[in-house]
Amino acid sequence: MNLSVEELATLAQEVEITDPIEWDMLSVDESTSYKLMAASVLELFGNMEKDQQLTIALASITKLLVENFVLNLKLETRDGQEH
Repeated sequence: MNLSVEELATLAQEVEITDPIEWDMLSVDESTSYKLMAASVLELFGNMEKDQQLTIALASITKLLVENFVLNLKLETRDGQEH
């Protein structure tokens, strides 16, 4: 894979423009977080065949979307109970 950690992190951060994370509420740095996760993804995918990469990427995206969906539901439920 010819994608650097910085390139992957930057691409991932571009997605955040439409679905922002409230970084000021967290005790982690945005840039560092993206670079750490990008490095992890590149290491994981670097040793796989192309067809395996696509399958794992699609499964990972699906899992992350489900996690995000469930987290948002939990937050909405919590916010509704606080009012």
